[in-house]
Amino acid sequence: MPAQPPDFHFLATGIGSVPFTDINDTCRQIIDLFPLSPFWPQFVRRSLLEDMSIQFSEGLPLIEIDENARSLTISHTREREAALADFYERFLSQDTDHFKMTPRFAAGLFALMAHIKESGKVIGPYIKGHIVGPVTFTAGIRGLDGKPIVHDTELSEAMANGLAIKALWQAETLGASGLQPIIFFDEPYLSGFGSAFSPVGRSEVVDLLRIPMDYVRMHSNVLIGIHCCGNTDWSMILEAGPDIVNFDAFDFMDHFLLYPEDIKSFVTKGGSIAWGIAPTAGFRGDETVTQLCEILERGLDILEGTGLPRRLLSERSILTPSCGMGAMSCESAKSVMNLLASTSSKFNT
Repeated sequence: MPAQPPDFHFLATGIGSVPFTDINDTCRQIIDLFPLSPFWPQFVRRSLLEDMSIQFSEGLPLIEIDENARSLTISHTREREAALADFYERFLSQDTDHFKMTPRFAAGLFALMAHIKESGKVIGPYIKGHIVGPVTFTAGIRGLDGKPIVHDTELSEAMANGLAIKALWQAETLGASGLQPIIFFDEPYLSGFGSAFSPVGRSEVVDLLRIPMDYVRMHSNVLIGIHCCGNTDWSMILEAGPDIVNFDAFDFMDHFLLYPEDIKSFVTKGGSIAWGIAPTAGFRGDETVTQLCEILERGLDILEGTGLPRRLLSERSILTPSCGMGAMSCESAKSVMNLLASTSSKFNT
């Protein structure tokens, strides 16, 4: 947890993916709508290279992109031991440049940084980034034995360390703007954790999540969030120790609030809640600021009932879309962004 907990007070920011293809216009919109915490956009319709996992694969050992399957795979030709030895030599020497992201894979990151530098507007104090979480990343790649590499201790640990140093590079890059970086680890795989379709143990999940979070904290001044847009075991996520927990407050408020004592302990110790209050997957177009405010007020009332002061909850609250917007129509995504910005303004009047 940060030594000095931040005062977010319902500022609004994004998750990452957008359906737009105009890079510069999108970045300008983000700065205009979310000036307190602009986020860099992931252009999932621009290129396969901006897929949530592929986007963060540059420099990681043994990883290859299968363009036909639109997925990542483990190399059949590279020698595993030599590849891992080379990786750890670079990792241990903290060679962040080797693990950097490039404009081909993250056009929005570089465009947003340029627009912030050129803009004459007051921006910040925060800037938000994102990276795929280690559980989702390793669960989505099959090893040479056909099994997800999340079950291969050596490979899953290497990938978690690789994502850690990539997150460090991102934190340093975002921090060069003069703003306080926030980085969310996106973990959609953890939706439905504990079901028959999620055969990963709780301790495995917590250990994998902690590898990159602990590393980035050790080497940079960054706030770290974990984003999961479905139902999960939130006590497990909170136990992993993020600074911010981000959930779908529009559709899964009641599921999150099943853990009142865990949430109370988390906030009391300095943690913050990012309420995914603006719907994405189920967006209809008739949602209103009043409706979102009522949903959020209900959640705040319930947590206040556990003994958390409303003032403290306000300071530790961020507003986001319920999930990424990449699968939405451009028109709907613009509506969600405006709805979110207006809801944030409503809570700050």
